[in-house]
Amino acid sequence: METRGYADVVAPMVNTDELIDSRELASMLGLAHPNSVSLYQRRYADMPRPVVDLGTGRPRLWLRPAIVDWIERR
Repeated sequence: METRGYADVVAPMVNTDELIDSRELASMLGLAHPNSVSLYQRRYADMPRPVVDLGTGRPRLWLRPAIVDWIERR
């Protein structure tokens, strides 16, 4: 049986200056409340997903460049 070691799972490098929270994302989308971001996630299947999602009631973070690209394509 083969096991996977720590080095086998590598996350992509992320510039932390490019991370945005739901409050900033809501502002970029013209939404009045950060909770509305969840509605967008359900409504638009092609919307970039958070790169950091710590679970229910915890912070979610998106990559600003991915969101900007998505907004420009809409």
